[in-house]
Amino acid sequence: MSTPPSDPNNPARHGPSAAEAAQLTEGLKRLASNESRAGRWRLGSRFRNAFLTGLVIVGPVTITLWLMWGVIHWIDAWIKPLLPNTFNPDTYLPFPIPGIGLVVAVFGLTIIGALAANLLGRTLVSSGELMLSRTPIVRNVYGAIKQIFESVVSTAGPNQSFQKVGLIEFPSKSIWSIVFVTGETTGEIKDVGPGGETDLLTVFMPTGIVPPAGFICFVPRSSVVFLSMTVEEAAKIILSGGIVMPDLEEKSKRLAAAASSGSRTRFGRGKTPA
Repeated sequence: MSTPPSDPNNPARHGPSAAEAAQLTEGLKRLASNESRAGRWRLGSRFRNAFLTGLVIVGPVTITLWLMWGVIHWIDAWIKPLLPNTFNPDTYLPFPIPGIGLVVAVFGLTIIGALAANLLGRTLVSSGELMLSRTPIVRNVYGAIKQIFESVVSTAGPNQSFQKVGLIEFPSKSIWSIVFVTGETTGEIKDVGPGGETDLLTVFMPTGIVPPAGFICFVPRSSVVFLSMTVEEAAKIILSGGIVMPDLEEKSKRLAAAASSGSRTRFGRGKTPA
């Protein structure tokens, strides 16, 4: 077969035209520019992520250490001036030792508690409380502060009701708020039986990120939904505004590991319960 004659005016015979070459060059330039911008964006994203990761790691540790350091210095400023020069190492050392006041305060409170447990100590404490209770203004302040301290200390056990966290419908129906159950309602409030309810619980509902402020509520026991989370986990939810939520899966793993470790200890290593 004969080959068709080539057309000298056909542009495909001589390659792409000048316009096509210009378009191709422009496209390559745009591609290179996009790749350069993408590379700069990835570099900036990596720098931002690394900075935020470092901030999350260092920030809590730094703030915690700063607060602890401030508390130690505050206690030292109160206790060290009361120490005799013989027991104050700052008087004969070329540098101050932080924490001496904290150690002295801990030992002092322990000794006072031990002395108050015997007959003489109870007599002295009772005499001091009697004197304070007869002072018109001081007795109200002292009584309120003492009740707060006694409540905190008495509810420190793991089986006390203060360690329980619950939910109640507040401020309206179908809206739930976290509360700390502080105990069963007693006294005149229980005797009155508001709303015909006699089985009441006293709960404290903190307001937002200011835990010391809140509402004291007396609610029926049936209106409280108890949760398995700890007080610390509930406090994290309140302080973070709901951002930090307890990891139930991780908590379940810890409980399962603790139960498994307990069973191995009970039945002996390498053995399984029958």
